[in-house]
Amino acid sequence: MDKENFFEVVQGQLDEFASKHGLAPDAHAILRNPLREYHLLLPVRMDDGSIRVFQGYRVQHSDARGPAKGGIRFHPAETIDTIRALAMLMTWKCALADLPLGGGKGGVVVDPASLSDSEKER
Repeated sequence: MDKENFFEVVQGQLDEFASKHGLAPDAHAILRNPLREYHLLLPVRMDDGSIRVFQGYRVQHSDARGPAKGGIRFHPAETIDTIRALAMLMTWKCALADLPLGGGKGGVVVDPASLSDSEKER
């Protein structure tokens, strides 16, 4: 059995909400996908002097209510779809709390337990 795609699950939740509550089709179309995505390569000098390059992502789902709020997640199996989903969920959380912020999230494909404190800082 394949693991469900988290982003598609969250999009499905939006689709269900839009259908039940009459969300305007234009708003639904805009909110269904992220406003911006950045795919990055992050070079880090390791304690032994070598350089390791990590894949990173930053997703801004919406800035309609203000700047995109959201932290950075470090996980060895990080995916762009997980970051998309978490950014979208941050949009909903900020809106429900009536905060003047949009939703965003970042992610880096790395096992943080494999890095020293100084490597994490770099």
